[in-house]
Amino acid sequence: MSGHSKFANIKHKKEKNDAAKGKIFTIIGREIAVAVKEGGADPNNNSKLRDVIAKAKANNMPNDTIERGIKKAAGDANSVNYMSITYEGYGPNGTAIIVDALTDNKNRTASNVRNAFTKGGGNVGTTGCVSFMFDKKGQIIVDKEECELDADDLMMMALDAGAEDFAEEEDSYEILTAPDDFSAVREALETGKVPMASAEVTMVPQTWVELTGEEDIKKMNKILDLLDEDDDVQAVYHNWDE
Repeated sequence: MSGHSKFANIKHKKEKNDAAKGKIFTIIGREIAVAVKEGGADPNNNSKLRDVIAKAKANNMPNDTIERGIKKAAGDANSVNYMSITYEGYGPNGTAIIVDALTDNKNRTASNVRNAFTKGGGNVGTTGCVSFMFDKKGQIIVDKEECELDADDLMMMALDAGAEDFAEEEDSYEILTAPDDFSAVREALETGKVPMASAEVTMVPQTWVELTGEEDIKKMNKILDLLDEDDDVQAVYHNWDE
């Protein structure tokens, strides 16, 4: 895993601008609504909601905004029903891209996602066309500067809680778990007062693709930027080695 920590990317995205922050809050707000609908409004009895709350806090979402989102989802029986859809496709030079969306209008989302791929010279494929190139994992990123534990102590805490893998990067630590063990590991780190820059279940590429041509890089960025601007898009995973 060395050299492929998402931390620099996460930091860059967080600091990008207020619009990006607004987009992140929209994404998390939808995830809260879905988690409450599926498992109830009490985080103590809803591990999915606990995980979304942790993600919200890692992204500096204010507590009152989180609580408002939970109350709204719990109290409004007529709230929008979001459907979860995943799209898979190819970018320049065979790069693999997976797009997770939560939408109240499948046709709108499908059209926007297809448009993003097309404008960047890529194409949407069939379900399963690229997902076999990724492993679904719980991924926790810890900023070295904010963590008081040394690498060995943090590694033992994570492994004891059920983590699969621990990697030390230049500016961060990366902890990987099986999806089913993610909540337990995240909660163990939270109990141990370990600050997490990011904590989510994600898709980790098995191999990476380099883009060397200027045109290919421009096209790939076009796809990612258009997907990033779409409020229906919750997450984008790809195997481009940036």
